[in-house]
Amino acid sequence: MGIRENEILPGTLDLMILRAVEREPAHGYAIVEAIRLGSGEMFRVEEGALYPALHRLQKKGWLAAGWGESEAKRKAKYYRLTAAGRRQLTAERSRWKKLTEAMNLLLEGRA
Repeated sequence: MGIRENEILPGTLDLMILRAVEREPAHGYAIVEAIRLGSGEMFRVEEGALYPALHRLQKKGWLAAGWGESEAKRKAKYYRLTAAGRRQLTAERSRWKKLTEAMNLLLEGRA
């Protein structure tokens, strides 16, 4: 059973997208697959949520896009992490580490 994007905490989709393109540029379907496979198939992002998020991240300057050819030899828009996006990903990783540590403390009764 997977978690749909409407069950994901706000801001999490942005973080997952930034992570998906951290190593190399990727087109939409590859980003969806990276999130699905990278989460052990727990997170499944629908196109209706992905593309607005990609545009939002471009507006923030965290992603840049350009056209290329997909593995299927089709024209595809590829998204890559910008320097600002890399800084944001680092900041978000730190934030999530703190949040998960605090939640683990709470759930384990050590807080």
